[in-house]
Amino acid sequence: MKKIALLICIPLLLFSCKSDSKVDVNKEVVEEVVKEKIAYASFGEKITDENVLAKSEIIETYKNLKVGDTAVVKFTTSVKEVCQAKGCWMRLDLGDNEAMVRFKDYGFFMPKNITDKEVIVNGKAYVSEMSVEEQRHYAEDAGKSEEEIAAITEVETTLSFEADGVLVKK
Repeated sequence: MKKIALLICIPLLLFSCKSDSKVDVNKEVVEEVVKEKIAYASFGEKITDENVLAKSEIIETYKNLKVGDTAVVKFTTSVKEVCQAKGCWMRLDLGDNEAMVRFKDYGFFMPKNITDKEVIVNGKAYVSEMSVEEQRHYAEDAGKSEEEIAAITEVETTLSFEADGVLVKK
C-alpha cells in the first residue's frame, strides 16, 4: 500500500512543481533588453535622449531659418571637429554642411578626442554671419596651417548652434 501511495505521489509532486517559468524568464530578458539604455557622458545642463530630432530633420529646420532666426531643438549627429585648444567649440556633421556649436555662456567644454562620436545637443539653432577674424580664430584653434588661415578672406554665412546641454555616446 505504501508503494502505491508513493507511486501516485511522485508524479503529482513532479507536475505540481512544474511552472511556465520559461515564458516568464523570456519576458524578463526581453524587458531588460528594452530597458537597457545607451550610455552617454553628459556635459552642461542635464538632458535626456528622448524626443531627439534625426540629422535629416535638423537639416530641414536649418533650411527654413534665415539670419537672425532661432529654433529651440534637440538633435543627434556626429562630431566633425573639436577645438584643440580647450574644447570650447565643435563642428557637427549635417550632410553637405556643418553646424558650428558654441556652449552657453562658455559654461562647459567638450573633450578634444570626440571626433566622429555620436552626440545629442540641446539648445538654439540659428543662422549667422561669421567675420573673417572669427573664422581665422577658429581655424587657428583647429590647428590649421598659416596658409589655410591666410586663405580666409570673406564673411561666411554659417549654421550655428548654442548648446546648453550635450550627451556624448560612450
